[in-house]
Amino acid sequence: MREERLLVKHKKNFTKTTNSMHRYKKHKNLIKDLNVTKPEQVWVSEITYIKTQQGYEYLSLITDYYSKMIVGCHLSTNLKAEGPIKALEMALAGRHYPERDLIHHSDRGFQYCSDDYNNLLNQADVLISMTQESDPYENAIAERVNGILKDEFGIGEGFMNHIQAVKKISQSIQTYNTKRPHLKCKLKTPLMAHRNPNLKLKRWGRLLTKSQFSTKEKSNKKEKSITY
Repeated sequence: MREERLLVKHKKNFTKTTNSMHRYKKHKNLIKDLNVTKPEQVWVSEITYIKTQQGYEYLSLITDYYSKMIVGCHLSTNLKAEGPIKALEMALAGRHYPERDLIHHSDRGFQYCSDDYNNLLNQADVLISMTQESDPYENAIAERVNGILKDEFGIGEGFMNHIQAVKKISQSIQTYNTKRPHLKCKLKTPLMAHRNPNLKLKRWGRLLTKSQFSTKEKSNKKEKSITY
């Protein structure tokens, strides 16, 4: 598809939705070296902007790390904590495996650090994890799912109003969860992967920078030149 110029061009997000300069407690990253092997072991959260003719709105998403299934969502007209809280309430109410230990991972935005959001997680016995740096790889799953919805389902193109946006986004998430095969799920849909915890799914890897790739390439050549 790349050779035939058929790949969807990715659009960069220039709208900042994360404000980590606040008084609330910031938690450690609990999933950095964690081997995620089952659904509802880790949830990742993210807020992304949505354009309408009435102004920007903000979509809160909660995605299961293992299955890539979107388990909670809410579209809000502002960046207050109420939007993410409603997405979290939806996710908690729809758990398939409520007996499992669960980690909630997010950036350090004030919405996720707020007392109301953290109290809801504590009441549900969910551990709290947050990114430590501004590196997008610390929340790569959430970033990737946002990109899929915007690039493949067109929700990044904008809507006339809030009602149209809610309807289209709801339809897109339903289709994504139930009909779109996911490469990281061995071409199963997120819903199928969520209900089949025995799949050995691919892990998300970090891309090497140009300098890192050059260093690795030199190291490989050096190893090959060794005579045994």
